[in-house]
Amino acid sequence: MLPVLPALPVVPVEDKSRTIQVLRKEGETEDQAVARMMVRGTVGNASTVIDYSRSQHEGLSLTDIARTLKEEGETVSAGNLGSLERMLYGQAVALNAMFTELARRGALNMGEHVEASERYIRLGLKAQSQARATAETLCAMKNPPVVFARQANISHGPQQVNNGPAAVTTGKEQAARTGESTSRPNELLEDRTHGSPQLDTRATTTASRPHQGLEPVEAVNRPAHR
Repeated sequence: MLPVLPALPVVPVEDKSRTIQVLRKEGETEDQAVARMMVRGTVGNASTVIDYSRSQHEGLSLTDIARTLKEEGETVSAGNLGSLERMLYGQAVALNAMFTELARRGALNMGEHVEASERYIRLGLKAQSQARATAETLCAMKNPPVVFARQANISHGPQQVNNGPAAVTTGKEQAARTGESTSRPNELLEDRTHGSPQLDTRATTTASRPHQGLEPVEAVNRPAHR
């Protein structure tokens, strides 16, 4: 008779899709490391990827997906948009495939099942619209639109901007604006008889005393109290 061996304890199989390895920094506790990873959003996004990919890809590692998302995110932050461009291109192709299938189903139900045909066609047109929007986004990333700014004004206080034609200002107005004195030619000393300005050397008349008949009026005696 063979001896009965004691039963071995059952070791639960680790679910890689629900566990993650936390890398702690120097002087950081485990709770702080988990909080840092959750705040960044990488772990949450990786968990969403696993939930929507479980039917096609079983046993994905949450740690590996989170690490890959972090690396790709750093690449995008550095200015390399190659991964985003590939993703958008793949989405545009997938959306176009959805449009083709929905349009085919709408054509098959045409005539006998009008409501089903209309529903398939509407869904197909939505997929087509999303495919077009995705393609436009991809084109904008490859060839960003050029923005022509007519005028950019940077000021820390109230200001007035006139984009119309410049107004003609006189010498006094220009001097008042700029704070500089402007000198105008003395027209009394110019003689333009022969077309070019020349100094007028003719004798000038002596200024007479105006209103010679007016003399100062003597003091008038007035009462002290009115």
